[in-house]
Amino acid sequence: MPSLISRHRVRIYQQAVAAVPVNRRHQNLQIVAAANIQQLSVIIPALNEAGCIRELCTDLQPLRSRGHELILVDGGSDDQTLALGKSLVDIMLSSARGRALQMRAGAAAASGTILWFLHADTGVPDNPDQLILEALEYGCKDWGRFDVSLSDRHIVLRSVAYLMNLRSCISAIATGDQGIFVRRSLYEQVGGIPPLPLMEDIALSRALKQHGRPACIRQRLVTSARRWQQHGITRTILTMWGLRLAYFIGISPRHLAKYYAVNRT
Repeated sequence: MPSLISRHRVRIYQQAVAAVPVNRRHQNLQIVAAANIQQLSVIIPALNEAGCIRELCTDLQPLRSRGHELILVDGGSDDQTLALGKSLVDIMLSSARGRALQMRAGAAAASGTILWFLHADTGVPDNPDQLILEALEYGCKDWGRFDVSLSDRHIVLRSVAYLMNLRSCISAIATGDQGIFVRRSLYEQVGGIPPLPLMEDIALSRALKQHGRPACIRQRLVTSARRWQQHGITRTILTMWGLRLAYFIGISPRHLAKYYAVNRT
């Protein structure tokens, strides 16, 4: 017998199906069936994100009402991140600092069959859970990511986002800004997120890519442009390209992390 949460989740999706055109209902019925056994765990690593954590978690509350769970993993914030997020998530964890370590901790605590890793400074589209379920089910995929845009509409940054999305489609490699999602079974099969101080998203994508190309959702996440605004557009672009090139030719992420820490200030 399905759990109370599962029955509630199916009822929500049945209501959603009734609101769409008939020629799409057969597709949505597949999502209703999938909802009975699939739950998303949204894992949000955070460090001093008081300025944006409430907005993101508020935008994600409809997912909780549909039976999915939110997990906030704090890496030692000294601002109000924990206080602001506490009432808006299902699980709150404290972890050693480092995005990869925080995401690993969140995944270990998650109960969902699908893991969605989401940066704290991100804006999400409407009904992201349905977009993920559709992308995985209809495309017969085991992992995927969203297209992304930047919060600053500067023409250069629009070009940066366009090239980021194009590169990801061609290479089948996703970055953390694109909100990587993956079936738990595949995540565990590849050994989870490598505990690297930098480039953990690229390393995870490489491992997942060995089992198939990602689903590419065209609806966009909006990621903060603050790093470009704080450090300069040209400098940030050159730094990120340089780091990725160095990683691809085999330079250790630990050395790259030390370089990045010095040059980001």
